[in-house]
Amino acid sequence: MNEKLKLYKDRVTSYYTSMSKKQKGLLFGGIGALLAVIILVTVMTSAKSDMVALYNDLSIQEVGQITEELDARSVAYEITDGGTGVKVPEAMADSLLVDLAAQGVPDSGSIDYSFFAENSSWGVTDNEFEVMKLDAMQTELANLIAQIDGINGAEVNLNIPEEPVFISDQQQPSSASIVIQTVPGYQFEPSNVNALYHLVSKSIPNLSTDNIVIMNQHFEYFDLNNQDSLGSGDTYTSQQQIKGDIEKDIERNVQKMLGSMIGMNKVAISATADIDFTQEQRVEQLVEPVDEDNDTLPVSIETITESFTGAQPEDGAVGVEEGEIANYPAGLEGNVGDYELVKESVNNEFNRIQRDIVESPYKIRDLGIQVAIDNTRVIEDGEIEQLTAQEQLAVEESVDSILNSIISTSIDKSYGEIVPEEKVSIVFQPFEGTDTLANPTVSPAIPAWVYIVGGLLLLAIIVLIWMLRRRSEAEQVVEEVETSEIQEREVPPITHTDDSDSSMRRKQLEQYAQEKPEEFAKLLRSWITED
Repeated sequence: MNEKLKLYKDRVTSYYTSMSKKQKGLLFGGIGALLAVIILVTVMTSAKSDMVALYNDLSIQEVGQITEELDARSVAYEITDGGTGVKVPEAMADSLLVDLAAQGVPDSGSIDYSFFAENSSWGVTDNEFEVMKLDAMQTELANLIAQIDGINGAEVNLNIPEEPVFISDQQQPSSASIVIQTVPGYQFEPSNVNALYHLVSKSIPNLSTDNIVIMNQHFEYFDLNNQDSLGSGDTYTSQQQIKGDIEKDIERNVQKMLGSMIGMNKVAISATADIDFTQEQRVEQLVEPVDEDNDTLPVSIETITESFTGAQPEDGAVGVEEGEIANYPAGLEGNVGDYELVKESVNNEFNRIQRDIVESPYKIRDLGIQVAIDNTRVIEDGEIEQLTAQEQLAVEESVDSILNSIISTSIDKSYGEIVPEEKVSIVFQPFEGTDTLANPTVSPAIPAWVYIVGGLLLLAIIVLIWMLRRRSEAEQVVEEVETSEIQEREVPPITHTDDSDSSMRRKQLEQYAQEKPEEFAKLLRSWITED
């Protein structure tokens, strides 16, 4: 290995020492040019990445104002987002933002409360003042709404009636129509929408939440009392979305469980749910025993006892005198009689329960799960074979037991007896396209300038090798020419005498035959053909 490296080193050294000054200049010039290209590409890419956003979501007029000011300052910029954004170098972004704000750029053309301090004069009429005041209120409210998360901007249109002149006149309510620019994919909570309604209501006098309409750029309404859907307010749409979410959640859980057993690309799940969206509100008044041993609990007991013992005549006048009992014969002796009255009143107490029950909707009334399983497998030699009937039966039993458990725990028991076997469908069949990877690896993206630099390096290496080969071939030609010249100089010139001429020609032919036998043989054959 060391000998090869030494050999290569000697060759390179010999090539370099044999190069002329011009060739050396070309070599170093090419390397310098290549380095300059690499540095230039690096600087350009780094300079491009240093551009940051100065403004976003502007109108065309505002972008024109900003670019005109940047051109006057000789500042490099880029227009992005289809003409609604401006990027500037990162080092100048903060200072430009402050300077442009001090000059009132961009100027949206709307009137805010600062307009009155800057343009106050005695020549403004009442009507003009009311128009400017309304425009200022709309602008300030739009700026306030735009500061909420998920909202890029807002357009506010207010309708504020004039104040009544007479006390007996009734004040007309105000109204507001608002169009907000929502961030794509942002989900608003019901509490956020309620807060937005109250914010607008408290900002404008005599404006109730019932007279406020809020929608986004996609014509989706945001209703105050709509707790289910913040979009179109359509009950059917919200119910279908909830139904789809429940089905996706079940499919995801089943896919995760069966995929770990069989393989993620070997099983496909589909769930169909029947959701009960009925919301019930009822009041129950129950009377229950105190405990298991005593049905009742006595609170108060009242007992009245009356008794009488004495003689009772068989016949006689009814007693009416003092000491006599009314309606009884008196004044005569007769049989002895007894009278006794016992009256008992018991007040018992029970458990009296009153329940105000509000049952939430979204109960699963019925659920069906369909499972498709790939019944093929790849053996060692790459061939595909199907599972046997016994193997399919074993897989079906294990999957069926899992699905039965999921269905039994998901369906509400109040809808009757559940038969999970009737709600499961398992199918075995080969899958198409199972050779594709479930999680394909994504190769990292290589910047374009890497390919450019690599191509320039390859081109420089090819040019250098070509120049070295040209140099080596030129050296070989020069050596041959010098050798032939030296050999010709060693041979004395041919004299005009016959003896010296023939002997010299003979020596030249012998020397030529020794040095170049192939060409000498060709020469002899040509002489023979001519004779």
